[in-house]
Amino acid sequence: MDITFLIRGLVIGFSIAAAVGPISVLVIRRTLAEGQVFGFVSGLGAATADAMYGCIAAFGLTYISNMLVSQQAWFRLVGGLFLCYLGIKTFLARPAERLASAEGNGLIGAYGSTLLLTLTNPMTILSFAAVFAGFGVANSRSSYFDAALMVLGVFVGSGLWWLVMSSGVGISRKGLNLRRMRWVNRVSGLIVIAFGLIALWSLKGKIL
Repeated sequence: MDITFLIRGLVIGFSIAAAVGPISVLVIRRTLAEGQVFGFVSGLGAATADAMYGCIAAFGLTYISNMLVSQQAWFRLVGGLFLCYLGIKTFLARPAERLASAEGNGLIGAYGSTLLLTLTNPMTILSFAAVFAGFGVANSRSSYFDAALMVLGVFVGSGLWWLVMSSGVGISRKGLNLRRMRWVNRVSGLIVIAFGLIALWSLKGKIL
């Protein structure tokens, strides 16, 4: 048992999760609108997807990796459309109505949406494959246990970032009133829509 693989996974997961993107915007907005638990659960969806891609890279599942990359245009299409949908929904959300949706199906939906959005970015697998190869995890001489430790580290590291973010944002939530929350919704919605449109624009001429 080499505990350094777990530590490396923690660093990788934390670093990848900390990159600014649409998931970060969604988690910040959801934390402000619904509270720390809602934001953290949203982040766990992304952490789960990171661990899944990390698993593919760590265990050298070349067929799955190649399939994801070869179909990346369709994944981007789904992800881009879903981002636009979430952005519009966020922009039009009314704070007084949204506050009551942080339980039950609301948490499941928050987790599932960020899981789907992260999974529809198959290029993430290339990042994990490159990093894992650099650490020597993907070669035949590394044990499956070492690979599993690293994947666990990725999940914990990513989850730790979302815990830190949701906790920090949650502290500032107390100073928000309905008027400010409306602006948070509008700005967040526009940013998410922009990410979706960029994803769709990158597909120009790649599908048809």
